[in-house]
Parts: sequence; structure tokens; C-alpha cells
Amino acid sequence: MLHAGASASQKRRQLRERLASGELLRFPGAINPLSAQLIEDKGFEGVYISGAVLSADLGLPDVGLTTLTEVAGRAGQIARVTNLPALVDADTGFGEPMNVARTVQVLEDAGLAGCHIEDQVNPKRCGHLDGKAVVDLGTAEQRIKAAVSARRDPDFLVMARTDVRALEGADSAVERAKRLVDAGADAIFPEAMANLGEFEKVAAAVDVPVLANMTEFGKSELFTVEQLAGAGVQIVIYPVTLLRLAMGEIERGLDEISQAGTQAGLVERMQTRARLYEVIDYAGYNAFDNDIFTYGRGSAPAPPDDESV
Repeated sequence: MLHAGASASQKRRQLRERLASGELLRFPGAINPLSAQLIEDKGFEGVYISGAVLSADLGLPDVGLTTLTEVAGRAGQIARVTNLPALVDADTGFGEPMNVARTVQVLEDAGLAGCHIEDQVNPKRCGHLDGKAVVDLGTAEQRIKAAVSARRDPDFLVMARTDVRALEGADSAVERAKRLVDAGADAIFPEAMANLGEFEKVAAAVDVPVLANMTEFGKSELFTVEQLAGAGVQIVIYPVTLLRLAMGEIERGLDEISQAGTQAGLVERMQTRARLYEVIDYAGYNAFDNDIFTYGRGSAPAPPDDESV
């Protein structure tokens, strides 16, 4: 109720321990705090907060327009409600190396378990679009060194993302990944890999966990968790999947209302009111209020009528 039971430090330690075990961790992308609660309820190992989703939620393209304040605020709202570790997309760190350092500390304060910092130039672009450009290796290393030096909790995961594969090929991505690990990165996110063999090359070249981005309509095939685990991947994200599902249903629902003049034909596809109240622990809030006599001794409010809908 209200906040997750686990503290931010506990969630960070949990992430470190699970990564050390060698298992593959699945991080669906949350679109809001409620969806993060569902991700936990369904048994996933972590929650991802995508920069593309956050910018789209604001009605903006994913071209570096969002601010640290916006990202940390929304990411903190999502991390607050789940006992799972939450990993957030921190773009290029929102500025120069000192800005990167501040970004890490702000995200620590917001309760995140980790973030990834990328090596694109500004304005950045979605990692699976053409027209990207990356900074030189020295600048990329500076960003990671700044992030690592700034953290106060050693369990906060600093992940380095490299977009160089789309520009210079898989071998360059491997070499840059190795250098970013040497700079202090706790994990590597090689963006837009073309096949499993490329993931295998990166995983074999570094001694830190490797992340795979399984985004729809991108450069990579949508590999299964078994395939990715076999390639040495330890974290897989599904960054925009829930947003695309939700927006598809919203658009179809609006069409139905417009054409039929009622939403009656949509009710069977909706999450029921009872399920919503279960996910947000409505009963727990009622019990809390009853215990502190907000509504009078032993007189918690009755649940809403017809909880089946």
C-alpha cells in the first residue's frame, strides 16, 4: 500500500544478486505506475522505464526533448509502487559529464535501481532509427566515468549503451563495449544488434551482463528468452510493448464509440473494476482507514457496487 515494501537499496541489491546468478531477467517497459504493479503481479523480474515511452506519453518524439526533471519524476513514480528493481533510460545523461553525474544522483534519490547512459550525440534519436551519430570514444568513456564516480550506493547499476553498431558494424560495437566496461560500466547495452551471433560476440567479449532490446519494428528479430539466454544475454527489455498494446486498444475503442455511439461493445475487452481494485490493493487502503478510525470504529466504507465490472 502507498509505496513498495522493499527499499531502493534492497531492490538494487536484489538486482545485483540476480545478475550474479547468471539467470536472464525480463524487464517489460512500464507506461505508468499501475502497469508496473501488473508487471510485478505477473511474475517478471524487473521494470524498465523507456525514454521513448516517456516522451510519447508527453506527446513528444524521442529526440532528446525530455528533461532530467521529467524523467526522474516519472521514473520515481513508477519505481515507488513496485518491489521489483526499476531500470531507466537516461539518454545521454542530459548534458556534459558533470550533468551525467548529477543525473545519477537524482535517479538514486528517485529510487531507481539503475540507468543506462548512451554514446549518441545530441539531439539523440531512437536507437532503431536511421540517421544516428555517436560521440567519440573518449567522450563516451567520460560519461561512464562520471556516472560511476557520482553514485553513492555502490549497488546502483550504471549501464553503458552503445549505438555504434548501426554506424560501424558489430566488431566496433564489441570494441567499444570493452572500453566502456574498462571505464567502469556494470553492464552493456549494445543497441540494434542484427542477430544472435552479434549478441554472442558482445557477451563473450565482456565480463559484465549484456542487455538485449526486444523492441517491435526495430533492427533486431524478436528473439525468445531461450534464444537470448543461449547467446549469453542476461537482461531483456520490452520497452514499448505495453504502450503499443494500450494505444492500439485506445484507438480501436475510440473508433467503436464514434461508430456505434456507445462503448457497450468494448466492455468485454476491458479490465474489470474488481481487477483494477485488486491490483492497486483497494481493500488494503480500506482496512488502513478502518484501523485508524477515519470512518469510525469498525465501519470501513462498503466496496463500490457491482465489483465485477
